[in-house]
Amino acid sequence: MKRIVVLGGGESGVGAAVLAKQKGFDVFLSDISDLQEQAKEMLREHAIDFEEGRHTPEQVLNAAEVIKSPGIPDTAPLVAQLLRKGTPVISEIEFAGRYDRAKKICITGSNGKTTTSSLIYFLLKNAGLKVGLAGNIGQSYAYQVATQQYDIIVLELSSFQLDNMYDFKADLAILLNITPDHLDRYSNDMQKYINAKFRITQNMKPEDYFIFCSDDEITVDHLNKIVLKAKKLPFSQEHTEEQGASAHEGQITSKYGDDEFKIFIDELALQGKHNVYNSMAAAITGQVMNIRHEHIRQSLMSFKGVEHRLEQVGKIRNVLYINDSKATNVHSTWYALETIKTPVVWIAGGTDKGNDYTLLFDLVKTKVKALICLGVDNSKLLHDFGDKIPSITEVRSAAEAVQTAYHLAQSGDTVLLSPACASFDLFKNYEDRGQQFKEAIRKL
Repeated sequence: MKRIVVLGGGESGVGAAVLAKQKGFDVFLSDISDLQEQAKEMLREHAIDFEEGRHTPEQVLNAAEVIKSPGIPDTAPLVAQLLRKGTPVISEIEFAGRYDRAKKICITGSNGKTTTSSLIYFLLKNAGLKVGLAGNIGQSYAYQVATQQYDIIVLELSSFQLDNMYDFKADLAILLNITPDHLDRYSNDMQKYINAKFRITQNMKPEDYFIFCSDDEITVDHLNKIVLKAKKLPFSQEHTEEQGASAHEGQITSKYGDDEFKIFIDELALQGKHNVYNSMAAAITGQVMNIRHEHIRQSLMSFKGVEHRLEQVGKIRNVLYINDSKATNVHSTWYALETIKTPVVWIAGGTDKGNDYTLLFDLVKTKVKALICLGVDNSKLLHDFGDKIPSITEVRSAAEAVQTAYHLAQSGDTVLLSPACASFDLFKNYEDRGQQFKEAIRKL
């Protein structure tokens, strides 16, 4: 019986272990941290052996194949040892894809992945299709392959997930944009990060579709450097596309073959320039999937947005509080600041991923009246914005950040949590950061 070892016992690891067990493998799960009670219950329920708080080399190095959590880099000592040994190390997505017959719609990009994936899922579900949503969002893909049967699966894929995918193939791949992110994981080499994103196009065939933003210079530049057999459908706000989507004079026009779909931008549920791109990608996908125009229109007009992404939490004393905790890079924060039309009290900071804040300087000078640094080490923020923002303070908790913002903000202002950094210095993850922020606002 082939032995499969799963490294990491989070959502994706436990899901992969359950699927591997279901397929008859000898499965062992190992996590260097303590597992959550829920994870242990599921592993016991499926009679899967596991260890927590350590990796025992003898238990891991005898694997025929290893499925690793996207959070573990290839440079981790045990992973490096496995790779030197020639043991295949794959992602949960690669493993689950072997057993999934559903049509795969895969979305990546530095920004907008979760919104676009959720919007496309919402659109297809509204049209009455049997569709699932997984990947970097919601319940583990492997677990869904083990327990559900869908005709279509929408997968949000991070660069970390794409890194360890080899034979997996998307039927329809969407690349929204490429901006510097996670460079700490890629030896501060932008090219390695770009290569990871383009893995979404690997193994695609002439009958498949690649939807991309033709306004994104990095994407367009690299399109000529790879062999891509899939049909290309670009979207743009800067020029007219013969096939694909364009935006001008307040309207989106999406063309696929002889089919033409139009919608006014001010009718979209999601506003802001970045969301026009996300809506375009969803509209083209809807057309490729033969969804009727009224379903596409109705979905684009009624979609509610994603938690922790420009989420309006509420108004107190005529000050609007926005939770954008999912903004873990500089470009995400740029989109948030670009969208807001009032003076901003900005809460930022966390684990820096090699950030270059120069992109934000102009917006910050015109919009931000106060910066609240929510991080363990705020030296970079203090250095870069010290001469650009009248008031800067440092705090160590979401509750303290909200209290400080409450005293700094005046009627008509917006308090924006948009950290531009990862959350791991003070929080479990960006969701935990967003929840703590919202809880503190409720207590106001």
